[in-house]
Amino acid sequence: MSKNSEKKKWDLKATKEIMNKMLQEEDKKEEVDLPEDTIQIDNLAKRKALDRLYSLTDELIERIYKTGKPVIELPSRSNSNIIWDEKSDLLLLGKQIQQKQFHSLTSVVDFTRLMRVMEIINELLIKDMHATKREIFYTDVKLFNDQKNSDKSIEDVSTMLYTTRNSTHVVASARGSCVGRLRIRDKNDIINLEGLGSGGWSISPMLDNIEIIESDAEFILVVEKDAAMMRLAEARFWRDYPCIILTAQGVGNVAVRMFLKRLRTQLKLPVFSLVDSDPYGHYIHSVYMRGSKRLSYESPFLATPDIKLLGVLTRDLDRYNVPEDCRLPMTKRDIKRTKELLEEDYVKKNKEWKKDLELALKYKKKAEIQALSTHGFEFLAEKYLPEKLTTGDWI
Repeated sequence: MSKNSEKKKWDLKATKEIMNKMLQEEDKKEEVDLPEDTIQIDNLAKRKALDRLYSLTDELIERIYKTGKPVIELPSRSNSNIIWDEKSDLLLLGKQIQQKQFHSLTSVVDFTRLMRVMEIINELLIKDMHATKREIFYTDVKLFNDQKNSDKSIEDVSTMLYTTRNSTHVVASARGSCVGRLRIRDKNDIINLEGLGSGGWSISPMLDNIEIIESDAEFILVVEKDAAMMRLAEARFWRDYPCIILTAQGVGNVAVRMFLKRLRTQLKLPVFSLVDSDPYGHYIHSVYMRGSKRLSYESPFLATPDIKLLGVLTRDLDRYNVPEDCRLPMTKRDIKRTKELLEEDYVKKNKEWKKDLELALKYKKKAEIQALSTHGFEFLAEKYLPEKLTTGDWI
């Protein structure tokens, strides 16, 4: 790893002191067991995942012999079974159980799809291979008919096995990149993320092959927009401000969120997000922070509860003199989404977050990260981010 540059323009000591206590509290929080009214999901090694798959199959066969009716039980993923646990600050899956029974033509198709996905997962684990969700759809197009059906079956099997989707070796397509002060090992290849040019390292969905070797970064920055990532990469932001930068080019997919969680856990670094000043940006931040409702059963392995919303905040639009012609009017959908966010318990508990969303509703304006370039292309890297981090101006 390169040493801290002599050209470094600021000292992160103040930032680190502010964050140190938060990190210690978060480490203690990670040691707390999940609430009794939520299910326990495990991140399994290949052998244990196979054991659970075989055990599930044996139970199903035994039930068929006894009753003649195959029935599968799995945790419900409906909204009514999703719990925000204030103590762990995560969206988790409750203990409501649903049954899938073999009693109609529709259920027969649904059941067959589940069995086919279990068969594919068995093959992947035995061969120690990975497959994308799209590839699984194409293994049996006539059966699945639409990818949403194969995707649903994949998630059903994961919850049936009480494990993460990555443990089944079913992965999302690569959609995210990372640059900065970090060295990793991908099987036998050692990769230095400082020396990959402007494109960075494409975050591998096969994270079981990835090992974090070392880093001298002092914080992690999650960026919503690929354009902002390119601006920071071109400026080699991490050289003067030692950090790791990653993006999912929108909402964080499983691989990006899981990789971020691993970086935070192993490196013990403060994490910040840089998103658009709009309800969608706030939602993206919340997904990194507490997980998504659709994948609430994986939240303990995907969420980073202590991530801080660095910007672009609504209050920043005036503070950094973003011109009116660079601000966009909020649509009816934006307003509706902002009001929905304000109804979330985790937003109500965060006074600064609530205040910033209410200010957005008052102005009925939003802005992209790129609006900051009205002050020059260097403004984001040389003025906005250093000032925000040094002064502790985040939510």
